[in-house]
Amino acid sequence: MSDQSTERPDTPAATWRELRRGNERFVAGEPQHPRQDVDHRTALAARQRPLVAIFGCSDSRLSAEIIFDVGLGDAFVVRNAGQVISDSVLGSLEYAVGVLGVPLILVLGHDECGAVLAAIESQTPDAAPLPAHINSIVSRIVPAVRRVAGGDPALPIERDHVDAGFVGREHLRDTVAELLESSEMISDAIAAGTLAIVGANYRLLEGRAETDIVVGRI
Repeated sequence: MSDQSTERPDTPAATWRELRRGNERFVAGEPQHPRQDVDHRTALAARQRPLVAIFGCSDSRLSAEIIFDVGLGDAFVVRNAGQVISDSVLGSLEYAVGVLGVPLILVLGHDECGAVLAAIESQTPDAAPLPAHINSIVSRIVPAVRRVAGGDPALPIERDHVDAGFVGREHLRDTVAELLESSEMISDAIAAGTLAIVGANYRLLEGRAETDIVVGRI
């Protein structure tokens, strides 16, 4: 995405192509930092029309606008620790789809996620109790931990026997599935072909967002 572009992507496929191009620039260390000038800031003051809604983890290393090299007004970003679905997340994403008309929702997980690691740790024999609000987040990731670990779900697991990367991928897919199950508006938009969801994992060391799951026409 660059300031020189004359056409704004308005389909799920075109939007995802533009985001991937921005990510490639970021990976290569050649970001353009588009649409961050004073004139653009002024033009946005009256209204917004973002390209994409991004639902990601709150991790400080997961700054979506930087990762995808986009500018002011391009990304409607919703974040919480571990990217877990909640009423406020659903309401925000429905607003992005129903009011702002975004053609794409990007659900963005990442490796070395603290919430994922905490979920694994919570199922070990010597796990300490978590504060209530942290536990409310971590508990949403535990089903993915248990699937990856296998065995009796009532028994503790050994942390070294569970691959955190696999857990993160399972949780990402759970998040996308729950989003579809919980929002009729979003499901209907996907069925109509006006919206797609991409689930991607961000690699901290490489800086690359890798597609994991796609729902809709991309």
